[in-house]
Amino acid sequence: MRLRQELKDWLKTIVIALGLVLILHYYVFNLSTVDGQSMEPTLKQDEWLFVNKIVYLLEKPKRGEIVILEDPFGVGDNERFLVKRIVGVPGDRIEITGRKLYRNGEQVDEPYTDSPIEDIDYGPEVIQEGHYFVMGDNRHERASLDSRSFHAVPEERIIGRADVILWPIDQIRLL
Repeated sequence: MRLRQELKDWLKTIVIALGLVLILHYYVFNLSTVDGQSMEPTLKQDEWLFVNKIVYLLEKPKRGEIVILEDPFGVGDNERFLVKRIVGVPGDRIEITGRKLYRNGEQVDEPYTDSPIEDIDYGPEVIQEGHYFVMGDNRHERASLDSRSFHAVPEERIIGRADVILWPIDQIRLL
């Protein structure tokens, strides 16, 4: 009888713990692995990111934040997630000309990149309400699938904000 009660208690504890982990994973945070070079030099292949999912329930995304978003071209079984930087928020006028990014007519200082934009000119485009213009930090030609290909993304496609690099250990830092 005592063994049965102990097994019941263990099972209850495991179910509660599993339920709590699933709730935290789907609504509060998760881990994401960088796949590709579109965010170099800021993020490198196979780094693990801590993704804060609850932050955008409390506030709107801001310029400069690194976000995880659903790939606008991914459908069904091909659903993928992208890591990008927000460079334009609703109301901003985004234009790429002369290998430089301009927001609202002013050149954007981009210390996180290591090269000028090598792709073709873009825009101007005024970002509509509820949308965000995202780009990868790697500005070499065809290095990043971003808003230059699929335009500004709806806010509901943004999963969360990448806050910390967790792995490898020698690269741990806040973003």
